Amino acid sequence: MAQISEQQFQYLVDSLCDTDHQNELFRNIANDIPMPSNERLNEITSALLTLLFPGFFGESDIKPATLRYHIGTTISKIFPVLEEQIKRGFCFQCQAQCQECSAKAGDICLHFFQSLPQIRRMLAADAQAAYLGDPAADSIAETIFCYPSLRAIASYRIAHQLHILGVPLIPRMISEIAHSETGIDIHPAATIQEGFFIDHGTGTVIGATCEIGRNVRLYQGVTLGAKSFALDDAGNPVKGVPRHPIVEDDVIVYSGATILGRITIGKGSVVGGNVWLTHSIAPMTRVMQGKVNKKIFHGSVNPDDPSIDDGE
Repeated sequence: MAQISEQQFQYLVDSLCDTDHQNELFRNIANDIPMPSNERLNEITSALLTLLFPGFFGESDIKPATLRYHIGTTISKIFPVLEEQIKRGFCFQCQAQCQECSAKAGDICLHFFQSLPQIRRMLAADAQAAYLGDPAADSIAETIFCYPSLRAIASYRIAHQLHILGVPLIPRMISEIAHSETGIDIHPAATIQEGFFIDHGTGTVIGATCEIGRNVRLYQGVTLGAKSFALDDAGNPVKGVPRHPIVEDDVIVYSGATILGRITIGKGSVVGGNVWLTHSIAPMTRVMQGKVNKKIFHGSVNPDDPSIDDGE
């Protein structure tokens, strides 16, 4: 087994500590506050799910008689942990000895917990939509227990509320934790109304400036993305410009569809599988792929024969 010498060891350590070569890879801590923790945020999200879906996540033997105790102790446990992570997010952003970070974190954490009943009402509508939108589901409880899309949507609604409250970095970390677990990528800045369902879900992407109405159903592999984006004089992307689709109420988008740009999918429309769409469509529109021109040949066929109609 190779041995590293003391000189080689010291050189390696010095090289990795050389911030001149690290540029943006080096976290220059201007204060003494650590960075936010993926591990803590994962624990916080899991604990919040036990508040939003008691008995489905975490302890499964919760009874009506113990529900109040469970909710109270869970809030008491995770409130200070979330407050600390929010403070770290602000300190990560301000990069200075910011005396306001702790006060802002406490106020925002309180407002966030006060919003949990509304988040829970929206998630109840999402679970109902999953049950009604999937004939394979035997109950609403099954969709909560088993469907990765419900986990992804719940994480999105948590992250989105923190985003609305102005918390930096933390919402994106929460959404990417869910992305890694479920394969569903929902940006926390997207706006999604209640009754939202993603069937199967794997590979679905929803961009930051998307606006999705009520009772919308997507299938796996759907992309609600951007086309090209504007650049400033220095060649950097212009931030904050709406660049993703608006999907109105009661729309269905089937698997593999790609919808790009700031276009509108009108209310009640249906977008078929594998469709590539870059223009707006009116309400109650059906957009499908053209049918394949199928011909049956007997014997050998020369593919270069000009008499063969390839359907183009």
